[in-house]
Amino acid sequence: MDSLTEDRITLTGIRAFGHHGVLPHERTFGQQFSADVTLFLDLAQVGASDTLADTVDYGAVAAAVAEELSGLALNTIEALAQRIADRCATDERVRAVTVTVHKPMAPVPVVLADVSVTITRRCR
Repeated sequence: MDSLTEDRITLTGIRAFGHHGVLPHERTFGQQFSADVTLFLDLAQVGASDTLADTVDYGAVAAAVAEELSGLALNTIEALAQRIADRCATDERVRAVTVTVHKPMAPVPVVLADVSVTITRRCR
């Protein structure tokens, strides 16, 4: 992110079924995961042109995030958040990305609504 732009595209509540976790039953049975992604980029060009080619296709981003959520089983949601951030950073227009991965059914010994991890990565 630079100091001249605070433009962003935010996708909230992307959901998919995955098998992430360190416990055997998490790997065997899986559970629902969700992610929120914010892409920081300059949206001035698309604002002027009104052309999809001048911005990031958020439908494609959502599909890629869902693919990561349901894809390769990882031990931690921290690693999952990093994989999602890396995938989002492949578009050269993205300057930074913030990813929150939610694991609402995390196996913890108390009742809670959600466990989440949030990371922010600069892309260039």
